[in-house]
Amino acid sequence: MQPALHISTKVLPGNKIEISTPDLPVGDAVEVFVILPETPISSRRSAIDLLDELPGQRLFKTTQEADQYIEEERNAWEP
Repeated sequence: MQPALHISTKVLPGNKIEISTPDLPVGDAVEVFVILPETPISSRRSAIDLLDELPGQRLFKTTQEADQYIEEERNAWEP
C-alpha cells in the first residue's frame, strides 16, 4: 500500500492551496487529490436573494434611500 498524507488547509488569496510538510522530500513527484466539502442544499433563501432574482431592479438599494423617500413624501403632504 502506498503511503498517504491527510492534510487540511484553506484556499489562499488567488485561489491557491499551499502544502508544506517535512514528509515530502524535495524533488519527489507526488499526486494531489483535492476533496471539496459537501455543501448542504438549502431550501431556505433570504428575501433579498428572492428579490434579486426578480426581473427589474429594487427601487431602493439601502434603507437610508427608502427612509429619505418616505420623509420627502410625508413633507409633500403637509400644507
